[in-house]
Amino acid sequence: MYGRYTQELGVYAREEAARIREDGRHRRFISERSPSIKLLEYEKGRCVKCRICAVHCQRFLMSRVGEDWIFLILLGLVMALVSFVMDFCIALLLQAQKWMYGGLDSNVILQYLAWVTYPVVLISFSAGFTHIVAPQAAGSGIPEMKTILRGVVLKEYLTLKTFVAKVVGLTCALGSGLPLGKEGPFVHIASLCAALLCKFMSFFGGIYENESRNIEMLAAACAVGVGCCFAAPIGGVLFSIEVTSTFFAVRNYWRGFFAATFSAFIFRVLAVWNRDEETITALFKTRFRLDFPFDLQELPAFAVIGIASGFGGALFVYLNRLIFWMSALATTLPVPCGAFMPVFVIGKFPEYKSELWKKPGLKFLFDFVGILELKFFTEGILNLSF
Repeated sequence: MYGRYTQELGVYAREEAARIREDGRHRRFISERSPSIKLLEYEKGRCVKCRICAVHCQRFLMSRVGEDWIFLILLGLVMALVSFVMDFCIALLLQAQKWMYGGLDSNVILQYLAWVTYPVVLISFSAGFTHIVAPQAAGSGIPEMKTILRGVVLKEYLTLKTFVAKVVGLTCALGSGLPLGKEGPFVHIASLCAALLCKFMSFFGGIYENESRNIEMLAAACAVGVGCCFAAPIGGVLFSIEVTSTFFAVRNYWRGFFAATFSAFIFRVLAVWNRDEETITALFKTRFRLDFPFDLQELPAFAVIGIASGFGGALFVYLNRLIFWMSALATTLPVPCGAFMPVFVIGKFPEYKSELWKKPGLKFLFDFVGILELKFFTEGILNLSF
């Protein structure tokens, strides 16, 4: 398990004491260099009043920087920018796969090899980069965040190296086109941003050196991770309350909601600016009727879909648990490298021939109207012959 201490407790305590002493010297050096107002009052010159005003402004800003709303605004802004840049890079990677797919139209075998090799290269780079830079960035990050919010210290789990490895690895993994999610990793990324901001803000005031205060900010960061991922601040707060911790303080409600709302707003504004749209639009547009969006005959179909989804979710949990136990068994048995590669190659074949890309295909499902478009959509899926 990554995050376990590799040194004795005494050595770790001495290192932490040395780090705290060094931070104290740095703060005393900054405070000694800041000019005193009493000394400036005895000076004579034209710029004395300007300097006194500048010192007053500096102290006012330094006192305000340590407040919660400044921290939450910075956290929401940083996470919105990170989410937007990652989505932009993921779109570029998927566009490169499209370009490679269309450029080899004359040769079906090379086209299929390129279709399979591209995600393999990106996934291999993502796994290797994460393992070399920061192995703590592997996985979703939600179980580890639950552990941290309960007071357990996981060494080197909330560091800058882990942040870089998580962002680069997740971008390459999602850019490969595989059906992977970003909700869990974004909760970890938001927690990393919150921890790094706490270290930065501790230079302006000692309030962020308090461990309980940092844990409260990490709880708010979990809500920000979901809010900037789906532009859903209320869902992010509910996720932070229900999933990440067993005890959620009432004073953290407004922190999570404020930061998640600001992050979701900035994320949607950046999306509007990037797509040159006139106003903020939904993630997936629909064309339902406004007067009566559904018919009574459709209600049984909705019920059947809900029942099937419930059984499908239970089956997914069962298969996930089965795969987990098989993975644990594979670590004790000598399994050759690349033994499961044929499964991946065969699984990519239907997606290759359907020509249904993940994000555009999902948007098309929400947007199609009429029997003609449904017919074209069905033909694209069932076209499995060369």
